[in-house]
Amino acid sequence: MADLFDSGEPAPDTAPRPLADRLRPQKLSEVIGQPQVLGPEAPLTVMLSSGALSSLIFWGPPGVGKTTIARLLADETELHFVQISAIFSGVPELRRVFDAAKQRRRQGQGTLLFVDEIHRFNKAQQDGFLPHMEDGTILLVGATTENPSFELNAALMSRAQVLVLQRLEEADLELLAQRAEAELGRKLPLDEDARRALMEMADGDGRALLNLIEQIMAWRVEGALDGKALSARLMRRAAQYDKSGDAHYNLISALHKSVRGSDPDAALYWFARMLEGGEDPRYLARRITRMAVEDIGLADPQAQAVCLQSWETFERLGSPEGELALAQAVAYLALAPKSNAGYVAYKGARKLARQSGSEPPPKHILNAPTKMMKEQGYGTGYAYDRDAEDGFAGQIYFPDGMERPDLYQPVERGFERELKKRLDYFGKLRAKRGE
Repeated sequence: MADLFDSGEPAPDTAPRPLADRLRPQKLSEVIGQPQVLGPEAPLTVMLSSGALSSLIFWGPPGVGKTTIARLLADETELHFVQISAIFSGVPELRRVFDAAKQRRRQGQGTLLFVDEIHRFNKAQQDGFLPHMEDGTILLVGATTENPSFELNAALMSRAQVLVLQRLEEADLELLAQRAEAELGRKLPLDEDARRALMEMADGDGRALLNLIEQIMAWRVEGALDGKALSARLMRRAAQYDKSGDAHYNLISALHKSVRGSDPDAALYWFARMLEGGEDPRYLARRITRMAVEDIGLADPQAQAVCLQSWETFERLGSPEGELALAQAVAYLALAPKSNAGYVAYKGARKLARQSGSEPPPKHILNAPTKMMKEQGYGTGYAYDRDAEDGFAGQIYFPDGMERPDLYQPVERGFERELKKRLDYFGKLRAKRGE
């Protein structure tokens, strides 16, 4: 029985084959990179040596070997390899795949089902794999560029082990380029700088590198191109960035933590990475303003104003000039004194408000605009602070019977050092008034 998208007829030897297909490894030992899953003590090596390969989810960026490794796992375990894509497959196609796998199983042949872009299947479709995984009809190997924790349902995740594949390092890409040169029988017409620029263009994607090499080898070039000439002929590969995906959250986390860690260089780098990936500068303006409120707070009250001013400047100047104002705000935040004391105090106050329910304010701080309210004791005993010694009455403003909490605890940094002095001063006066 022919598998989905497979006519059953092999392509003729004369048919053109892309370089990436011609260089596809024939055994796992030929796979470049991924030592964390293919090394001597790595998960796949241990599974294969023990004869206990389980269902897997490969999570990683494009062009790092997810499909190749899945195919070679089928060869290593003598399982029939079936490949589908969640982009093109629906319930009818899945049903045919499962029926074919059941027929093979009755004939004593297992099936390794490789599902590319598995995160594209909805929850009901993902649930459809479960009974066939549990009874051994298929061994599932899914591939995704998105975080499985967010994109795959818990039932599927509990039946498969997630293995993380990394973008290829420059040394891996260089080895891949050497294999391409050996396959094509000649060296790339590039000098050292251009060769390094080519690796940067590939951005950790092996398939992208081989496609670029194939383009370069098709040129009629005399001598060796330098980096400038190469850049003129080839466009740099777009950075891997999805404004609604995992990369988006990873990079904003890196930016936030770099600011929190007082590293302006790292903060500017991640800020620039997001802009290069096509992020909306207004989103970044909103997030850095949040950083000013959350991580700097009253240690530098000016930080929030700097962010808002940079945001307004961007709106007036537009792009690309306006991004400079945001970048300067990022640098300012990174070097500002840090305190989350206000943030912690706010969260503590919200928690205390939930716990205390509808406790009324003490009557002495309530206004008494009517005679009845005065008779009820509203406003009785209120001490006007401006009439008190030092301009401070030291009265209790919490509900009657509530133990006074210490919510705001400023740090000894920046402007909060001055606020701490004031807080301690009023605390001493309050204790003196209570004697």
